[in-house]
Amino acid sequence: MGKILVTGVTGHLGRIVLDKLLAKVPASNVKVLVRDEAKAAPFRQLGVEVAIGSYDDKTSLVNAFKDVDKLYFISGSDVAKRSQQHENVVNAAVEAKVGHVVYTSFQRKNETSTSPIYFVASSHLLTENLLKSSGLKYTILKHGIYTEMIPMFIGDRVLETGMIFQPAGEGKTAFILRSDLADAGVEALTGEGHENRSYELTGPAAVSYAEIAAKLSAVTGKNVSYVSPAPEVFAAELTKAGVPAEYIGLFTGFSVATKEGEFAGTSSDLEKLIGKKGGSVEAFLEQEYGK
Repeated sequence: MGKILVTGVTGHLGRIVLDKLLAKVPASNVKVLVRDEAKAAPFRQLGVEVAIGSYDDKTSLVNAFKDVDKLYFISGSDVAKRSQQHENVVNAAVEAKVGHVVYTSFQRKNETSTSPIYFVASSHLLTENLLKSSGLKYTILKHGIYTEMIPMFIGDRVLETGMIFQPAGEGKTAFILRSDLADAGVEALTGEGHENRSYELTGPAAVSYAEIAAKLSAVTGKNVSYVSPAPEVFAAELTKAGVPAEYIGLFTGFSVATKEGEFAGTSSDLEKLIGKKGGSVEAFLEQEYGK
């Protein structure tokens, strides 16, 4: 059997996947991709093989993917460059004759250019199509929004201001923990019957920002309310606060998409894959903000 290669191991999700994978398979069967030799030492100490490569450099990827049976392909974080980077990954996987690619895509409802997050979505949709037409065996994991992103969306001063300020209306999100997504990824890499399938991975329930505010109030004993401004008002306030324009566009897009129900759907796919429901938003807030 060839090796399992995990990308993105210097990031949050990739490292969780690696740790969970090493609990199931010998380190000698695992390979990781890192961009910089300076970051390789901690992984070599785990006993895994380290390949140096970048999504920007197809040749480095072909070399990294040699003798790889299964590839856990975490989507790139550079939205502007991601389409070309992902094309490099898929083409390199074909050239290196990778046996099976597990790709981290995203949950969505609207796949057209009218989506408020099409600037993010387009590269994922391209990658899914590339995989499906590549001849490679693939598994597409459509990830919901990370529960761990809630503190970023509601702001680090939420308890000080007593307000969640997002133009998401009454829209809901089926937030899901990275650890649950990692469990699903490891199952797709090590289990049977996942070839050429797509799974929608969400938390057990969708919640609104109003509900998050109420849960946060209960957890902290402080009154937190939710205000949903018009998108242009939201953008203006962030501009006054000195937030860079690209982040304002990103936050606004995700909030408007939330309002339109892009992330509200719930699925039983996670439970089917890992044998249990995902962790709740309530438990996360208790852990993150509880006394």
